[in-house]
Amino acid sequence: MSFCVSFWAVYTLWSYPDLLPTFTTWPLVLEKLVGGADLMLPGLVVPPAGLPQVQKGDLCAMALVGNRAPVAIGVAAMSTAEMLTSGLKGRGFSVLHTYRDHLWQSGDKSSPPSMAPLALDPPDLSEEKGSAQAAPALQGDMRRLTLAEENQENGEVQQQMCGEKSLPEASKDPSVRGLNPDPTDSRALQEQMDELLQRCFLHALKCQVKKADLPLLTSTFLGSHMFSCCPAGQQLDIKRSSYKKLSKFLQQMQQEQIIQVEELSRGVESIVAVDWKHPRKGSALEGGEVRTIIVSYAKKNDLVDADNKNLVKLDPILCDCILEKNEQHTVTTLPWDSLLSRCLERLQPAYQVTFPGQEPIVKKGKICPIDITLAQRASNKKVTVVRNLEAYGLDPCSVAAILQQRCQASTTVTPAPGSKDGLQVQIQGNQVHHLSRLLLEDYQLPRKYIQGLEKAPKPSRKK
Repeated sequence: MSFCVSFWAVYTLWSYPDLLPTFTTWPLVLEKLVGGADLMLPGLVVPPAGLPQVQKGDLCAMALVGNRAPVAIGVAAMSTAEMLTSGLKGRGFSVLHTYRDHLWQSGDKSSPPSMAPLALDPPDLSEEKGSAQAAPALQGDMRRLTLAEENQENGEVQQQMCGEKSLPEASKDPSVRGLNPDPTDSRALQEQMDELLQRCFLHALKCQVKKADLPLLTSTFLGSHMFSCCPAGQQLDIKRSSYKKLSKFLQQMQQEQIIQVEELSRGVESIVAVDWKHPRKGSALEGGEVRTIIVSYAKKNDLVDADNKNLVKLDPILCDCILEKNEQHTVTTLPWDSLLSRCLERLQPAYQVTFPGQEPIVKKGKICPIDITLAQRASNKKVTVVRNLEAYGLDPCSVAAILQQRCQASTTVTPAPGSKDGLQVQIQGNQVHHLSRLLLEDYQLPRKYIQGLEKAPKPSRKK
């Protein structure tokens, strides 16, 4: 085995982790690298500080999220600039050597040490300390070592460095399993990617795609619109979502009637229609929670005016959310109360009804109060009419049966006028007093959701 191959084993990099530019990937990718696969660009995790700057042919190290101890060594298939231009697609690195391969087995077979990731800010080169200074002769052109001569002389070595162990064998090894993330963590990462995927999808439809752009190739929609809507410091990777494929995700969006996808030519799908007025799904939030989110967002992004703390500077996201088209280029700041009220006005109203021992029921729109009215019938007889009981989880037939017993009066249940499926309860006589006790005391409904209680008969004066 040649000196250079031995020199660049992961053991060396565990002692001197800064010798090579290091790229980060997910723990699950390690199994594929050990099985002989190259590292594809969609598998990279882009840190907030950006990717390391390398040129095609540079020797690079690969580490896992949360631990910068290298687990693989490879040659860059393209420069960093080319990686970014490609949208992080395609083969990024030809893997030469990995933890758990034959070269590793020729050593002491130790596992990667735990090394905390570097700080986000790039270090000051004039103040660098540690392993990089301990071996200054190893700096410079060493990072460009391609191992071309060694590979020509030792063809078998290259096979060993690419990993002859199959993926099933690698996955059975207890040491490899020890590096796999907890299944709970994997599900959490998948849920985060699902959320990011839908966020980029909705933002692309709202901010970038126009009606005149349709029909739009689904591949173009992803590459030219969704990727550009990904927040800074995050990377959109459909393969790490629960959908795995763009087509499956778009099918889900079609089932929710947000878009319509058709195969206009064989094997090529396009978005042919968008329901621009479709209500976007999301978690139910109370007004106080919305205010907390907005205040936190403004402070996190330094949007509070330094000279007037009552004003908030509008960034592109806030402008898109709350400003009218004719305000986009004229309104740059808003008072807090105006910002909060505008945000609340743009949200889809909804209400939640909670019953003991049951899951809360959330419905769109504004809840209508229970309506109690008095009406005149034949022979100048009064009847009490109650509507909107269903909105509060009350069965009109059950309420009618209870009132019939308590009031000792006849009751009927009929379709409510002007309502598609609603029912109304009609009780003979003025029974508002009994209704009041039933709704307020027995069902414990808040008084503010009941209108007409003032129509109860007044007690007669005693002589």
